[in-house]
Amino acid sequence: MNHQLQERLNQIPDKILSDEFLQGQGLGNEIGFWIFDYAPEHELQVREYLSFLTGFLEKKHSHRKVATINLLEVMRDYLVERKFLDKACQMQRQKGDQALLKALAGPLHMDKFVPFMMERTQAAEHDIILFTGVGSVWPVLRAHNLLNKLHALLDHRPVVLFYPGEYSGQALTLFNKIASNNYYRAFSLIPHFRG
Repeated sequence: MNHQLQERLNQIPDKILSDEFLQGQGLGNEIGFWIFDYAPEHELQVREYLSFLTGFLEKKHSHRKVATINLLEVMRDYLVERKFLDKACQMQRQKGDQALLKALAGPLHMDKFVPFMMERTQAAEHDIILFTGVGSVWPVLRAHNLLNKLHALLDHRPVVLFYPGEYSGQALTLFNKIASNNYYRAFSLIPHFRG
């Protein structure tokens, strides 16, 4: 267990349940999008914590509606509903990753996928939305594309993206290796300790 990460994780409940967070105070008219970044090698620790957090919020703060959205599960449901999952698996086996990525670019365009996700999870009816599974859906879905599309749809609901990589406040670097397009509309949920 990484103790520094655990200290950051332990600060999440107080942060996301605060009136300041829920009402978007102090954000200078920016939408309340937050990123909790962490070293990718600690993915299992973060998953375990999120399981605890979800249970904790359901039991102790049931008056708050919190949606925890696993992007991999939603993407799977989306492909199943469109009868594309089996075809996609077969294409990947026969033609490889690049052919599959090209074939999924249209069906998984954010203009199609995000409305499905919003309806499937009823995200707009929740007080807080937590996104997980970013690393599991890469490179099919990209975090910055998702966040850009969500801006128009979630109004002033706070969103937290759990990100296996680094967020500098201006750019996302998935797995601490793959630079993404600049994304500077989000805030760091719990900053790293610098020593």
